[in-house]
Amino acid sequence: MNKKQTHGKLIQRLRSSMAFNIIGVIVLILNVFALVVASIGFVSFTSAFQKEYSTTTYHMADTATSLVNGDHLDEYLAGQLMDEYQQTKRYLASYCRRMAVSIVYVIRVDQSDYNSFYSVFNLINNEVDNTDYTAWELGFKRATTNDEYRQKYISLYSGESAHESVYRIRTTDGQHPHITTMVPVKNSSGEVSGLLCIQRPVSEINQARVPYLVTIAVGTVLLVLIASTLAVMVLRSQFIRPLRKVSAEASRFAKENTKGESLGGISRYRELSDLARSIDTMESDMVNYMQDLTAATAEKERIVTELTLAKTIQENSIPNTFPPFPDRHEFDIFAAMDPAREVGGDFYNFFFVDDDHLAIVIGDVSGKGIPAALFMMITNILITDRTKMGGTPSQILAYANDNLGAHNEAEMFVTVWLGILELSTGKLIASNAGHEFPAIGHAGGGYEILKDKHCFVVGGMPGVSYSDYEIRLHPGDKLFIYTDGVPEATSTADGMFGLDRMLEALNRNSDASPEELLKNVRAAVDAFVKDDEQFDDLTMMCVEYKGKGVPV
Repeated sequence: MNKKQTHGKLIQRLRSSMAFNIIGVIVLILNVFALVVASIGFVSFTSAFQKEYSTTTYHMADTATSLVNGDHLDEYLAGQLMDEYQQTKRYLASYCRRMAVSIVYVIRVDQSDYNSFYSVFNLINNEVDNTDYTAWELGFKRATTNDEYRQKYISLYSGESAHESVYRIRTTDGQHPHITTMVPVKNSSGEVSGLLCIQRPVSEINQARVPYLVTIAVGTVLLVLIASTLAVMVLRSQFIRPLRKVSAEASRFAKENTKGESLGGISRYRELSDLARSIDTMESDMVNYMQDLTAATAEKERIVTELTLAKTIQENSIPNTFPPFPDRHEFDIFAAMDPAREVGGDFYNFFFVDDDHLAIVIGDVSGKGIPAALFMMITNILITDRTKMGGTPSQILAYANDNLGAHNEAEMFVTVWLGILELSTGKLIASNAGHEFPAIGHAGGGYEILKDKHCFVVGGMPGVSYSDYEIRLHPGDKLFIYTDGVPEATSTADGMFGLDRMLEALNRNSDASPEELLKNVRAAVDAFVKDDEQFDDLTMMCVEYKGKGVPV
C-alpha cells in the first residue's frame, strides 16, 4: 500500500471517528466564540473610542468658534474688514497647529437648498497626518459632498443639534481616516451665520486596536489548545470507550438477532449507563417482538379482509346496477356513492312502493367508518320497510326516528331526504330531515336550489314530528339530491367547493342524462380538490322524470 492510499485511509478514519469529530466541534465552537467576543469587543472598543474622539473634537471646534466673529462672515466674503479677517486667520492657523488637527475651516452654507457652501476660512496642517490638502481661497464655492453632510448642515442651521460628526474610517480619494466635527458659528443675535469644521486624523484608533486583536488571537490559541487536550482525555476515558462497547453490541445484535451478554453499568455517567441498559432492554424486546410479528401480521390481514367484506356488504345493500328498471320508461335514474374510508355513513336507495309510486331516499349518518356504516344500514332498512307499508314521507321519517332514537346509546343521527314520486302525474311528496337542499333542473332550463323546509334529524330525539311538501315535475325535469360531501369538498388553496360551483357543474350541460350529470359534478369536484385528501363521504343521485311512458 503506497503512502497516498495510507494517507487517504487515515483521513477517512478521522472523519468517521466520534472523538475526532467532537473535539473538532469543540475547537470550532471555541473559535467561533472567540470570534464573536472579539467582534463584539472590537465594535464596542471602536464605538467608545469614536465617542471619545467625537466629544474631544467637538470641544476643540466649540472653542475655536470664539476666535471667529459671526457677525462679519458676509463682509469677509465681500472682501471687507480684511485686517480683521487676516488676524482671525492667523489665530485659526495657530490653533490648527497647537491642536494637531488636519484642517480648521469655516463655511457659509447656501441655505436655499444646502447643496453648496462658500469657504470663509480654510487652514491646513498636512504634517499632522502626512496629507496633501490644498487650502481653499476665500469665497471658494463647493458643492456639498453628499446627502449625509447636507442633512447635518440642516440640523445645525435649524438648531436641532449643537454639533455633528462624520467618520471616515477607510482611506478614500487619497484622504486618510479622519473625523470631521461641525459646530455652528453664531452672530450677536444668536443666529447661525456659518459652520466651523475641524478635521482630525483617527490613526490613534487603528494603533490602539492592533494590541487588542493580538491579545484576543493569542488568548484564543491558548484556550483552544488547553480545551482540546482536556477534551481528548475526558472523552476517551468517560465517553468514547463506553460508547464503542454499546456500538459493538448494537452491531452484533443487528447481524445475529440474538440476546447477548448484558452491558449493565458501563460508565459512571448515568446517561451512558442508561443507554447501555436500554440496549439490553431493546434486545429482549426485539426478540419478543419478532416472535409476535407473525401473529400481528396475520391479525392485520384479518382486519383488512373483514373491512373488504364490510365494504362489499355495504355496496350490495344499495342499488348499484344501472339501469335498474329497464322496462320502465317514465323515468331515468342514476346514483353514485364514494366513501371517504373503506366503509362510510352515506346511503341512497330507490324502489317501487307500488306500480305507480317510486320512493327516493338519500341519507348521511354522523361520523364515519364501521359505526356509521352499521347505523346507515339499519336506517336504510327501517325506511325501506316502513315506506313499503304506505304512508307519507313525514310519517315514514317519524317511524324511523322513534325506532332509532329508542335504542341509540351511541347518540348517532342521520340526515335524510325522502320523496315519493307519482309516475303517472309527476307529483312528488317529500320530507327533509336536516339534509342538504335538493336541486331542480327544469326541461330546457338550468338547475336551481330548492330551499325546502328542514325538519329535525332522524335518530336525534324520539317523538319528533316531520312535515311534507309537494312539488310537481314535468316531463324533462330532473331532481338532483346529494350529501354534504359535495358542497363541502375542500381544497387547501381555495376552501370549500360550495353550492355555486355545484350549480355551475350541473348547468354546464343541463340536458345531459342523470349518469352524465353525476360524472360532470364529480369531475368538477376532483378538479377543484386536486390531490387533497377526501375527508367526507360523497354521494349523489339524479332522477329525470319523463312522464307516463308506453312499455316497449
